[in-house]
Amino acid sequence: MKKILITGAAGFIGAHLSQKLIAGGAEVVGLDNINDYYDPQLKRDRMAALAVGPMFSHVSIDLADRDGVAKLFQQHRFDAVVNLAAQAGVRYSLINPHSYVDTNLVGFVNILEGCRHSGVKHLVYASSSSVYGANTRMPFSVHDNVDHPVSLYAASKKANELMAHTYSHLFKLPTTGLRFFTVYGPWGRPDMALFLFTRAILENRPIDVFNNGNMERDFTYVDDIVEGVVRVIHQVPEGDREWRSDSPDPASSYCPYRLYNIGNNNKEKLMRYIEVLEETLGKKAEKRFLPMQPGDVPATYADVDDLVKDFNYKPGTTLEYGIGRFVEWYKKYFKV
Repeated sequence: MKKILITGAAGFIGAHLSQKLIAGGAEVVGLDNINDYYDPQLKRDRMAALAVGPMFSHVSIDLADRDGVAKLFQQHRFDAVVNLAAQAGVRYSLINPHSYVDTNLVGFVNILEGCRHSGVKHLVYASSSSVYGANTRMPFSVHDNVDHPVSLYAASKKANELMAHTYSHLFKLPTTGLRFFTVYGPWGRPDMALFLFTRAILENRPIDVFNNGNMERDFTYVDDIVEGVVRVIHQVPEGDREWRSDSPDPASSYCPYRLYNIGNNNKEKLMRYIEVLEETLGKKAEKRFLPMQPGDVPATYADVDDLVKDFNYKPGTTLEYGIGRFVEWYKKYFKV
């Protein structure tokens, strides 16, 4: 995989992934329209810091621009595509649902069409732990049915998995979907808990703790996510000969299609997450306990057995290390 397109290359995971792939000798084309969902300067700074050098080039195209995306695939011959561009956030989907349709659905079909018509060897795309929705059996397994999403964001990610399967079936396009679990770390998104908590604590403001603190998450450090993605890129899926149509496994197929969880395989209480942050900052948080928000789920927990079996890889970064690295970055970036 010598030449790789990464969509969402100015994003949190995209910039880290670009850096690692370039370090491994790949040429990376990074697509990102630098929208204003959050501060565009943070996105530009990520690319400047993490995706520098002659092996990286940035193209500013909106994923929903059908002609623009088609031209990009005509101009380049990508060996692999990693689709990380998406309208993210569960709560924002209640406010601006159309943005999820434009980017996560229209944009994704443009990527599928580009891959289909240009001979891409492997499409890897970000799904989300949100697809597990109303499921309560823990840990969440890719072999379980996920037909009960509780947010439009989750529904759009489930739709991506279905769309990818269709292209794997019709056009033999190898696709791998990766369900990420609560990613955190340096250069993280400002709308996510760790960023919001850190800023509020340092500014002596209260933090909002939803579901009265009774939340559990499988917090996964960004370097662990990136390592998993890199390993997946280079292993192109094939049809599963043991797949049975009378008892279909959602995680695989008769065509070149696979799904994996990438998570820490460890359920942590939100209050423990806050405690580690307080210890790292050397400062207590004033907590404002609030009810569960629409679209949220009380717990996530990743079964990563397939990731271990197929890639001999299991994320394992501790909260203490990961939060420490984030705080170190935050203080340096914002000159605290």
